[in-house]
Amino acid sequence: MTSKLLDKNALVTGGGSGIGESICLHLAKEGALVFVIDLNLNSAQATANKIEESGGKAKAYCCDISNHTEVKQVFDRILENHPIDILVNNAGIAHIGSLENTSEEDMDRLYQVNVKGVYNAMSATIASMKARQYGVIINMASVASSVGIADRFAYSMTKGAVLTMTYSTAKDYINDGIRCNCIAPGRVHTPFVDSYLDNNYPDNRDEMFEKLSKTQPIGRMGQADEVAGLVTYLCSDQAAFITGSNFPIDGGFVTLNN
Repeated sequence: MTSKLLDKNALVTGGGSGIGESICLHLAKEGALVFVIDLNLNSAQATANKIEESGGKAKAYCCDISNHTEVKQVFDRILENHPIDILVNNAGIAHIGSLENTSEEDMDRLYQVNVKGVYNAMSATIASMKARQYGVIINMASVASSVGIADRFAYSMTKGAVLTMTYSTAKDYINDGIRCNCIAPGRVHTPFVDSYLDNNYPDNRDEMFEKLSKTQPIGRMGQADEVAGLVTYLCSDQAAFITGSNFPIDGGFVTLNN
């Protein structure tokens, strides 16, 4: 345990697996009390258990971030006893498809989780942060926020919205002691990637893994711990001069892939 975030309370959505789990573990390692939020309570509790087994502090909550009422109820319950110093909007879902094969249902589902979910979490937190004149918000955007990627029509829409919501929030609350930034990962090796390959390329999984890895100029996928490390830095006082910024962590994908 170290102390960059000692006495801070951090809430992480989608903390039950993948990048979210790594973020929770990193924040706890730096001394934060972590509220692990996930649609799957068992997954959230598993992350909390890992934190506690390592000597950290964590509490697990089940919450559907697309449900405005439910988010407010869960966040209010936390805020009754603990101020939320740090909010990490990590929860999100993916979709593969162009305009022609993105259904209205797909579009609505992506919007509800990836856009409205971020709105719901910030809306339930911002008044408390403003009253205390302190807060850090990190939103998970994507390289798809900034550049065109084939067959990511709905997903790109949502992540573009996350980017611009970040800019607006940073601007509106800069005089209230609240910093808001976002992170734009490239392809990161998570259980989602493994599941995608297993389901779609069972006969040439290794070949496709290598192909996907090489879409990053650096020649490999990112690791969840690398993203979590950047989140941890942006949440700390070392980043006190940083707000309204978008941080690519993509192996050179946006700037070098041309």
